[in-house]
Amino acid sequence: MSLSQAKVLSTIPAMRKRYTAQFKAQVVQEILKEEKTLNQLATEHSVHPNQLKRWKATALEGLPNLFSQDDKAVRTIAAHEQQVTELYAEIGRLTTELTWLKKSWPACPELNGWPCLNGNSQNCRSRPRRRCWT
Repeated sequence: MSLSQAKVLSTIPAMRKRYTAQFKAQVVQEILKEEKTLNQLATEHSVHPNQLKRWKATALEGLPNLFSQDDKAVRTIAAHEQQVTELYAEIGRLTTELTWLKKSWPACPELNGWPCLNGNSQNCRSRPRRRCWT
């Protein structure tokens, strides 16, 4: 290799290879079959053997989580159902409270059925007073 060739090679940035999850899973399945050696698979797929070892280790670490996710899903569904039940109960309480308030305050025809602020539907044309809610 001449000096000019070395100079050209050093200026080209190295592109990092990215592999899809599907490709990694396929290669790990082949590793686990143990029909070929790790070096044979590395050559066949153009991947460094150390990378294949890391993929295999990652796959083996993640295997127990595959079966525990069912438990997590069941817990998540139960928590969601409990939250929905609580929200429906809150809706029921607020609806009951609104109904009671509508019945207890006289309605003002000028305010489309909303309660008069002065508490008297007979005098609703008069300037309404402000109520203190504290």
